Amino acid sequence: MRPGSTGVRSPVMSSARRGIAQNAREQAVAERVGSLHDIDFASMNAVQNVYRVANAVRADMEREVLGAAGLSWTSFTALFVLWVWGPQETRHLAQECGVTKGTLTGVIVTLESKGLVGRSAHPSDGRLVVVSLTPSGRRVIRQLYPRFNSHESRVMEVLSQREQELLTNLLRKVLGHVEGVGDESA
Repeated sequence: MRPGSTGVRSPVMSSARRGIAQNAREQAVAERVGSLHDIDFASMNAVQNVYRVANAVRADMEREVLGAAGLSWTSFTALFVLWVWGPQETRHLAQECGVTKGTLTGVIVTLESKGLVGRSAHPSDGRLVVVSLTPSGRRVIRQLYPRFNSHESRVMEVLSQREQELLTNLLRKVLGHVEGVGDESA
């Protein structure tokens, strides 16, 4: 059982209780790794919290929005990428979805069986596969995205507009650094 957990999951926890539970988790980790030399706890806590938030939001979106449409996070992401940027080679689509080509193949097979995407040979290199939305896929993503975005708003309502902008800019900065394209002077 995690520190701060009672074993019974309450659907609503006050922000004060969440903060105490979060601090207890971080303290338990600090106690375990504190004897190691040169541990950067601020960085460790930041990265762990980004990871936990990403997983919690993903699970919440799948449960509250995507599940009713029979979509996983990755299948929704694939539909969204195809909707925004148009047909994509599988390797580019996999990269945009944050999955391997092998994982994407399974997602594409499922979406194709639902009539939401189609695959075709690349026009100039028959070894490559291009994935595109079908009219049905376009209809599904256009109908689903407003609900998805509304839920994004509910997730972020705990932060002010200014805090959301600050968080967005900080996360972009970290992402740019990790991907090797960050502006070191920013």
